[in-house]
Amino acid sequence: MRLPTAAVTAGSLISGWQLARRTGIRPLGGAVLAVGGVLAGREWARKTNVPTTTALVATYVGAFGLSHPLAKKIGAWPSVLVVSAVTAAASYAASDRRASR
Repeated sequence: MRLPTAAVTAGSLISGWQLARRTGIRPLGGAVLAVGGVLAGREWARKTNVPTTTALVATYVGAFGLSHPLAKKIGAWPSVLVVSAVTAAASYAASDRRASR
């Protein structure tokens, strides 16, 4: 079964942030992000080529990094939702859409 990487990436960014926020244990959120990244990365590697997989991994990691300074400007929830949406859109366009054809 193929995983929808758009849902995996958005879900892991949102749920990782919420878990860290609610428990106060940031490494738990990081673990969720890591698992989501590994699951999505494996699918990207299977469905796409090396440059596309690399770009998608960079987008996912970059989204996590960008969410922090963005949160200072627009708030935590909006920041997490924006980076999750962008990451999901990139995952869908570069990987998931192609696999569903």
